[in-house]
Amino acid sequence: MSAATNSNESYCTFTLASDVTAGGLPSEEEIAKQLESNDPKIKRHALKAAIMAMLGGEAMPRILMQVIRFCINSDDKPLKKLCMLYWEVVPKYQEPTSEELLRAASGGGSVPRKLLPEMILVCNALMNDLNHPNEYVRGSMLRFLCTVKDEEILGPLIPAIKGCLQHRHQYVRKNAVLAVFHAHRLHAETLIPDGPELVEAFINAETDVGARRNAFLMLYHESEELAIQYLAKSLDDVSKFGDGFALLVLDLTRKACRRDPNQKSRFVRVLFQMLGSESAAVSYEAAWTLISLSNSPTAVRAAAVTYTNLLNSQNDNNVMMIVLERLEQLQKKHSKILQELLQDILRALSSPNPDICKKVLDVAMTLVTSKNVAEVVTTLKREVSKTTQESSDSSEDKGKVYRNMLISAIHGCAVRFPDVAESVVHTLMDFLSSDGGMQVIIFVRAIVERYPNLRPAILSKLITTVDEVTNNHVMCICLWILGEYCETSDTVKDAFDVISQQLGSAPFIVQADEKQAQEQAAAEAAKGPKLVTKNIVLADGTYATQTIYSEPKITASDLDKSPHLRKMIVEGDIFLGTIIASCVTKMCLRASDVGVDAVSVKSMTVKALLTMCGIVKMAEVTVSAQKSSLADCAERVSLCCRALLDPKATALLKDTLLSEGKVSFASFLKNVQDRDSGVDSKEESKEEIITAQADDLIHFRQLRSLTAQGGDLDLDDGSDLARATGYADGGSLLSNELSHVYQLSGFADPVYAEAFVTVHDYDILLEILVINRTPNTLANLTVELSTMGDMKIVERPQSQTIGPLDQMTIRASIKVSSTETGHIFGTIVYEDATTQEKGYINLNDIHMDIMDYIRPATCTDEVFRSMWAEFEWENKVAISTSINGLIEFLQHIVTSTNMTCLTPHEGNEKGSFLVANLYTKIVLGEYQVEEG
Repeated sequence: MSAATNSNESYCTFTLASDVTAGGLPSEEEIAKQLESNDPKIKRHALKAAIMAMLGGEAMPRILMQVIRFCINSDDKPLKKLCMLYWEVVPKYQEPTSEELLRAASGGGSVPRKLLPEMILVCNALMNDLNHPNEYVRGSMLRFLCTVKDEEILGPLIPAIKGCLQHRHQYVRKNAVLAVFHAHRLHAETLIPDGPELVEAFINAETDVGARRNAFLMLYHESEELAIQYLAKSLDDVSKFGDGFALLVLDLTRKACRRDPNQKSRFVRVLFQMLGSESAAVSYEAAWTLISLSNSPTAVRAAAVTYTNLLNSQNDNNVMMIVLERLEQLQKKHSKILQELLQDILRALSSPNPDICKKVLDVAMTLVTSKNVAEVVTTLKREVSKTTQESSDSSEDKGKVYRNMLISAIHGCAVRFPDVAESVVHTLMDFLSSDGGMQVIIFVRAIVERYPNLRPAILSKLITTVDEVTNNHVMCICLWILGEYCETSDTVKDAFDVISQQLGSAPFIVQADEKQAQEQAAAEAAKGPKLVTKNIVLADGTYATQTIYSEPKITASDLDKSPHLRKMIVEGDIFLGTIIASCVTKMCLRASDVGVDAVSVKSMTVKALLTMCGIVKMAEVTVSAQKSSLADCAERVSLCCRALLDPKATALLKDTLLSEGKVSFASFLKNVQDRDSGVDSKEESKEEIITAQADDLIHFRQLRSLTAQGGDLDLDDGSDLARATGYADGGSLLSNELSHVYQLSGFADPVYAEAFVTVHDYDILLEILVINRTPNTLANLTVELSTMGDMKIVERPQSQTIGPLDQMTIRASIKVSSTETGHIFGTIVYEDATTQEKGYINLNDIHMDIMDYIRPATCTDEVFRSMWAEFEWENKVAISTSINGLIEFLQHIVTSTNMTCLTPHEGNEKGSFLVANLYTKIVLGEYQVEEG
């Protein structure tokens, strides 16, 4: 099939029904003959073929008697299991006659069901297996009976099922309880009306963990009062009854307290016992249930301690993330209690996953107060130090991102609590030369402006460490800080001397002979190969010695021992040269005002002028990526020279150069602080909104959005379900579901079908709603699905029987291996139970686009730049649009592509030029960046 060539064409699919006898399956006669064989293997093969043929829609009426005659009394265990599967799919009732159908159609009631005479023999065989001396045969038969729904078949077997409750083996007893539960749930009044009392006597005498759990399961669903009575008598022994029993107790607790809140006191004791369970699932559920039932400080503290213990004892990242979500919810109402456990929460920073560490820091930063800020900062400083000590093998993926997180957290603590700023700023300045230097210098720049009393110490530290900076952008901010905030004679002279020493004398151009000598030295150093010998482990587990000859790549810049600042200028960083010119100009203008003698001022001015001339000459000669900035650099340097040489220009420009920069930066910090405080106040106001009043109507969970839930923590698990299926915000769950619903068939078709598609990581879950629009029962209805692209169906829908005008939901699971575009298509095949006619409906395709896998995400500017540098391509796209405003067009792009705008902007900004960084993350673990 060729691909569609225009917008009016689409893919067309159709299904060909295959003949059972024409493929790999034998015919009905062959199966009947094979079942007469004495070889169990041949019988198993024939019975498998019969089951598959019947699942495909073939009736095969002759096979039933053959199975009864030759297979039903066999002692072969696999054959017995196949017989049970055969009993599930075989028709058990006689087909109605035409007179009965006409009578029912004319209003004479429903069509009566008559059991096949052969099923009497089947019931007799089932009875024999229930009384079999082998406990495996008994237990397997009891498990099979849990799938039988026919009252005529279950009725004669009830005495034997009750007798199995007293069997000596626990495997038989625990399956017998499930069989009693199944029969009582379907036919309580007619078959086993005394089921709850029977199971109550059984559970009081039972010692097996699995059988006791199954018995309590029946009491929980069929007689809740008996379950509560048994729980009250066994409170001291609940911890010994196993994890399955404990989870049932928690379900019973939530169900009973939702119906009658006055019963909370009856369950608090057992909940406290379960908090110390060795099972992580039990302790987690117990903590969540306890918080739902009680807001007392004792209960909340016990639950919070359980959460923190789980956080530090579990290695599964999903478990840790779920626990952190619970702690974040708990913090909104009980922050004072969680503040006591802040250090225990911070212990989770040892996780190797950066996402876990980010979530831990987000939760911890909301709990920092003036009382514990010193301990938190000490812990964060210790973690920052660890990032430089850990080996690159174990933390290469985490180190840089984790260090930036820690520095941002320390920055936040210093801004909120000025007392700790002095203790952290000197520690962080040791990392100016690391890959997290940009975060550090931004933090230092804010601290210098906000806390004038810390400036002398910070400037002194910065002057001594500026020679270690290797990043051009970090160096620019360092020089700006020195030029703006050096306001004493000593700091001005020291900073100017350090900059002059690092720059050296002009010119800042590599001469031809020097460049040739450096390249020759690098070539000679790279000639000799390096011999590396190490021990390795081979595929068969043995050890071997491996020798590697490596030739390191040595460049001329590696052999250059010049200071870092001079290297940056010589390599052609024009923007940095402009910053240097502005910095030394400010120092020269300020030197006379702070008490520097005239001779020193004159010497500084001469050096500054020579430096600026060398910078302009470098910009003119050097070929670099910043060549386009030559005119701006020349204009800026000329202005600085005039400010130093012309007294009139000095009088006009001095105040602007020395004060306007600090004023603008202070205004920027104030705007940032006001914006952050505005966001916090909006979040607080949202939390304070009352969601339900005393006289509000009662909302049913199935008919409402999750934002309508009342109370602090609802007992419903809707929020957990929303997160588990890939939704970040449960409040818009209904609207999100509607946007992912695909109509598969037409309204006029006998069967209407629509699918709700959920994409979660590497899985696609299809929830197909099937509605029978006919007045007849449809048997063997199957949704047959196929895929195109990198998709694989791992869970196919099973055949179902749908009553007249009834509906049901059928689920299918699909595995995805890439984000390429794919198609899901299929057919609904069914059989009309009244007319015995077979029909099929071709379904519409489900188109899986790349947009279905994209989720908005955020990252820091440093991480964005590092990822952007990995791409070797750049596209420029001309766009024709009717949108006039740049901000409006940016919002349109962000909404259409499911991306996040990382560049802060205001909605009322005006202009004709806009640059924005957009970022998104694909659910398969990949990321996508875009700069425009």
